[in-house]
Amino acid sequence: MSSNLHPMLNLAVRAARAAGDLINHAALDIEAVRISEKHVGDFVTETDIASEQAIVETLLTAYPSHAIWAEESGREHGNQASDHVWIIDPLDGTRNFIHGYPVYCVSIGLAIRGRIEQAVIYDPTRNDLFTATRGRGAYMNNRRMRVSKRIHLRDALLATGFPYRNGEDMDKYQEMMLTVMRRSSGMRRGGAAALDLAYVAAGFTEGYFETNLKPWDMAAGSLLVTEAGGLIGNFSGSGERLLEQTECLAATPRIFSQLVALLAPEGAAAPAGPAPRKERLSLRPAGGGASPRGPATVSGATSS
Repeated sequence: MSSNLHPMLNLAVRAARAAGDLINHAALDIEAVRISEKHVGDFVTETDIASEQAIVETLLTAYPSHAIWAEESGREHGNQASDHVWIIDPLDGTRNFIHGYPVYCVSIGLAIRGRIEQAVIYDPTRNDLFTATRGRGAYMNNRRMRVSKRIHLRDALLATGFPYRNGEDMDKYQEMMLTVMRRSSGMRRGGAAALDLAYVAAGFTEGYFETNLKPWDMAAGSLLVTEAGGLIGNFSGSGERLLEQTECLAATPRIFSQLVALLAPEGAAAPAGPAPRKERLSLRPAGGGASPRGPATVSGATSS
């Protein structure tokens, strides 16, 4: 870890690497990993849970007064009244992991008073570390990242995700993907949303879009994208209440506006100005109570 990193980012890196070690060890014998189904088509493994426990323990040992919002345990840990909220996906790409397909990652974001300030995404299979601190840029393995310089959609390589839960509108999604594929250079489906966002920030792809996401899928990646010079929002181009959205569009500035024109409702593009970088989030349970799994209340955002 670099001594130049913000102390809280250094801690998040340590937590992500500890989780990555557990994931890599488990990946040596996938058949021995216990798997259960949270919902139809939505799986969790003992590795997800162990990874999350390692992250939570690392973070709360250093900052016991902070809050935790994690995929598997929800809001069961930490002080939920805190202005500092760690948003954690301990193993993004669980389905890939179960099959031994080496595309998955650990994602950790820190929101302070409702704004993502620190971000870590760690790919344990490649030992790739993506980090960002608000106002200090985004980095991959300690090298500064910038989004791609390509400006035309026809030259763009894009990433997306496919619906896999019952009740999702596959026909509508196929139509949307076909519309984009006909106008772009190509499309990829990795299966780990956080890593897809990191790849936009790194310039490996020019854009990414997906529906039915959760806050922990987007929290860290959203800061990576904006700190690397990209834009992020919903399909209409708005970045307001980003982590309360279920759809996500991230891209280079020029590609972002072209994708909004295709993905916005009814094909009519909303104004696609710069997506907000100040994600205003009230990460406390609705009603101000202490329920560990209450929904987040996210207030409006402004551009910076």
